[in-house]
Amino acid sequence: MGLLRIMMPPKLQLLAVVAFAVAMLFLENQIQKLEESRSKLERAIARHEVREIEQRHTMDGPRQEAVLDEEEDMVIIYNRVPKTASTSFTNIAYDLCAKNKYHVLHINTTKNNPVMSLQDQVRFVKNITSWKEMKPGFYHGHVSYLDFAKFGVKKKPIYINVIRDPIERLVSYYYFLRFGDDYRPGLRRRKQGDKKTFDECVAEGGSDCAPEKLWLQIPFFCGHSSECWNVGSRWAMDQAKYNLINEYFLVGVTEELEDFIMLLEAALPRFFRGATELYRTGKKSHLRKTTEKKLPTKQTIAKLQQSDIWKMENEFYEFALEQFQFIRAHAVREKDGDLYILAQNFFYEKIYPKSN
Repeated sequence: MGLLRIMMPPKLQLLAVVAFAVAMLFLENQIQKLEESRSKLERAIARHEVREIEQRHTMDGPRQEAVLDEEEDMVIIYNRVPKTASTSFTNIAYDLCAKNKYHVLHINTTKNNPVMSLQDQVRFVKNITSWKEMKPGFYHGHVSYLDFAKFGVKKKPIYINVIRDPIERLVSYYYFLRFGDDYRPGLRRRKQGDKKTFDECVAEGGSDCAPEKLWLQIPFFCGHSSECWNVGSRWAMDQAKYNLINEYFLVGVTEELEDFIMLLEAALPRFFRGATELYRTGKKSHLRKTTEKKLPTKQTIAKLQQSDIWKMENEFYEFALEQFQFIRAHAVREKDGDLYILAQNFFYEKIYPKSN
């Protein structure tokens, strides 16, 4: 090939380069069209599935308000943070939904934008609360926390989530954008072709590995306020902590995902009955693994840890971890290295007035 390049006249070489560039642009355009077509097809299939479910409920007869007891009226929202083992956990929900008789719905936002427009917030809240055909329902998607109380809703959904060590999450996401994972290995990724390692990126001060990219878990828990997305905002972190404690039923950590699943099964068996055993034995427990991921060096980690953004994200992660471990300590006991859920530890007595 090198010999041909030497023998070719300069004009022909230029023409060859131009032709190659045009061909690449054409291929890129075709790939983009195929991805758009795939997206449209997925939306059409989703609409068809929804219509089928609604028609099935209609054929079964009108559903009365009284039919929906507390458990049947339950809605869970898992506003999943990217690269926190969210696919592994969500697959368990999909595997159990038919057996445990609930619906699973993916919240697919345009370009995975975690912030909804005001009008979409209203639509989403209305769907979640009034769509009886989809109850009980498990909704999941890359969407930041949304306060349903602002919309006058009487019964709010149950929020759950999982977070991860902030540097480990960023490293995973960095390589995911370049090499994808074993879940959909043939899918073209946004940074495909970029072979630069995470260490090299940090050393060169690249934008994809900048400390600002760590700022994600805090805004996901903080919500839809503008200040939530102001990188490095102390108010945003305080609000995220408040929401985690007061608005989330349970927040686990990627590093202790099995314990998170065990606690959910014990507390919410209507959805998660059988989840722990499925996670331990099922083939999908660790389904999604980022390809070509290389662990960062100590020097790279130390450089990122100098950032105030890392310090805040890590403080939030440690806060969530401490809260999760506190809940776990009061819910399980350990025997021979294994964890067991505690039985009911309260009862009622001195009940008056006495019945005759």
